[in-house]
Amino acid sequence: MKQFIVTLTIFISVCHCLLAQTPDELKSYLPAVRGWTVSEKVEIFSPDNLFDRINGAAPLFIENNFREMTSMEYTRGDDYITIQAYRHASPEDAFGMYASERSPDLTFYPFAGEAQGDDNGIFFFAGNIYVKMWSSSAENVSAVLQNIAEELSKKIDPEAGYPALIKLLPAEDKIPHSETYTTSNYIGHEFLKSVYTSKYSKDGKTFQAFIIDGKSEEGAKETLDKYFTFTKQSPDFQQGELTITDRYNGDIPVVWKGQYIIGIFSENGDKVAEATAFIKSIADKL
Repeated sequence: MKQFIVTLTIFISVCHCLLAQTPDELKSYLPAVRGWTVSEKVEIFSPDNLFDRINGAAPLFIENNFREMTSMEYTRGDDYITIQAYRHASPEDAFGMYASERSPDLTFYPFAGEAQGDDNGIFFFAGNIYVKMWSSSAENVSAVLQNIAEELSKKIDPEAGYPALIKLLPAEDKIPHSETYTTSNYIGHEFLKSVYTSKYSKDGKTFQAFIIDGKSEEGAKETLDKYFTFTKQSPDFQQGELTITDRYNGDIPVVWKGQYIIGIFSENGDKVAEATAFIKSIADKL
């Protein structure tokens, strides 16, 4: 029953964000702002020409299943506010792209799935859209940017939030704003895909909790088969508690449950007290 609820939550989230959000629709979502005019100019970029606009950053967007970017502007004399709305294949991909560019030096705002910014820029995700906004103005336009971003995020997805599997990770000892989603190459392994993580600090040690969504029980087993082949461990394993002996990343305790692989990874190789109980507490929610 618990797995059905999680699956249903994910299905509803994906269905909500599959509503068409064309460049024209995104432009129509922009609110009126006193003193500023929405420009008629709209530029559209695909995976084929995204390099023309953002050059070196394009590969990371494409890795996160980027589909289309709509660039729009507000103008006020010589000042402008640029809005780049990146549409991804799924809400998870949009969140993952946002999280990859998240900065601890910026201020977080209480709207969209998560939003952060400063005096002249705001970045947020909502639904399957990742939005980057900034202004050329020499003055502080944070209030204007926040107003635009909040109204735009509501139109894109009024119920935007973290992916359902991220929400299952324990809140206690979690490092704020450390949640991520990785499409592939988690901890250096191409076969570790669709990975939801968050960082924790406990008893002077830091570690990541992760959930790998294998999409099916067979998919999860295939992922573990590849991992155990890499580590040269016996392929004779069953669902339940496992330990992966990774020569590059240390011993990684995991629990395999249905389509999910839940585990703990420490960059420093620290042994986490009560790691199995911690992992099981996550698995019990699935």
